[in-house]
Amino acid sequence: MEEITGSGGVMSGYREFVYLSDAKLQQFAPPRRFTLPGAVRLNTPVGGVDVEAPAADIDRDRMRQLKRLDKYLGERAEWFAQPGLRPAQWVWFEAPLRCVALPGDYQHMVLFADPAPGEEPDYEQQTGCRLLLHGSSRHLRGIPPAEVEARALEGIDGGSSFATTFLTTAGQAVRALSLEHEATAEGVTPSPSELNGAGVRELLGAIDARHSQLPGAWMSGLARVTRELPATGAETRCVVASPLSVEYMHDLR
Repeated sequence: MEEITGSGGVMSGYREFVYLSDAKLQQFAPPRRFTLPGAVRLNTPVGGVDVEAPAADIDRDRMRQLKRLDKYLGERAEWFAQPGLRPAQWVWFEAPLRCVALPGDYQHMVLFADPAPGEEPDYEQQTGCRLLLHGSSRHLRGIPPAEVEARALEGIDGGSSFATTFLTTAGQAVRALSLEHEATAEGVTPSPSELNGAGVRELLGAIDARHSQLPGAWMSGLARVTRELPATGAETRCVVASPLSVEYMHDLR
């Protein structure tokens, strides 16, 4: 795998991945002669036999497939701050991101959130847009995510107080985002009606409040848009997306 580091920093020519989705890699059909799954077909006089490929071979195949997608999507993906994005559209991003885990029923999920307004003025001025990535924790690679407090994710029915509304809308957003990572729904984009815009903003607020003292690391990658939330008055535009890859930008930061 291209994620090797040494005592002097990242080795030249290597990429250090934080997140890489095998599920999204497999959604792109490789050429017939190229096999991504972890098995090799051997032809014998009495028929074909499937044997498990060595882990190193699987990793090499994965990286070859990713390089093909880097080139393919690099010619088609939009910058994430480009206005007018559509669900399922591919984007590329460069941003300081915090990696956040979810508790309880949502521990299979991981979020990457960019800085709150005012934290990184240069970044904020360049993009004018917030970024929230949601993925499956099984695709994380060697990074321990910080955890959002469970209270901020609880869903509570009824009531009209600000606190109750806050908890309910944030919980609804998390439930909608988690749909993409169910075993039978990998790659499915939640509909706009399921993914409440207010809930996403409240979820970002919970992350900002919990991790305001933790600076984000500069990362880049490719992601598929789940929903774009337009700017409204005091609220910044926000893009919600599911990543194919997230990697450190050691050469720039």
